[in-house]
Amino acid sequence: MSDPTEANEPAEPTGRSTGERRVRVVLVDDHRMFRTGVQAEIGRTDETGVEVVGEAADVDQAVTVITATRPEVVLLDVHLPGGGGVEVLRRCAALMADAAEPVRFLALSVSDAAEDVIGVIRGGARGYVTKTITGTDLVASIFRVQEGDAVFSPRLAGFVLDAFASTDAPPVDEDLDRLTQREREVLRLIARGYAYKEIAKQLFISVKTVESHVSAVLRKLQLSNRHELTRWATARRLV
Repeated sequence: MSDPTEANEPAEPTGRSTGERRVRVVLVDDHRMFRTGVQAEIGRTDETGVEVVGEAADVDQAVTVITATRPEVVLLDVHLPGGGGVEVLRRCAALMADAAEPVRFLALSVSDAAEDVIGVIRGGARGYVTKTITGTDLVASIFRVQEGDAVFSPRLAGFVLDAFASTDAPPVDEDLDRLTQREREVLRLIARGYAYKEIAKQLFISVKTVESHVSAVLRKLQLSNRHELTRWATARRLV
């Protein structure tokens, strides 16, 4: 399991008794089973201090729920129907900018790709952790973000530092832009050697859906098989 990294000080203990400070959270993820699991893991308010006040499965739902509940922290998946996490951030810009009661965002995603991390951080998210994080560390990260700190899973912080240290915008990859966010996820996992069943389990989709995504990726990139796909992804440092 990955631990969240905070630049200046370690994550504080997560044990909180009733009556201590709490944080109101909205869960945004298009997989209901994953949301249920996160709710069960961190939503025991008397133990964790986290109160889950809403859930959403796509961009429109997310904006509606966040606007209605005004949580302190939103756990935001990067890849969502309706435009992705970046679109949620764009439409919630005014809530993030509220000086009195800002809504802060922590990306929680299966993806550890540099472009996903940089995209949501540029959009205004305060941190980015992957779904391999433990429940205890996720609670600690939520409280850090509530307090205004930036929190990242260890290797992801380097992506952000590198991106913001450079004044040059990353070049546009027209081939990669042809792929949907979900196709990119499947592409990376295929290139890393995952079997279709493993990808289906990781992304909470069926094996048949994985096969459809792989076929679409091969067609769009004009590749013949997964070996060519792996070479293509490796050459672009997507693995």
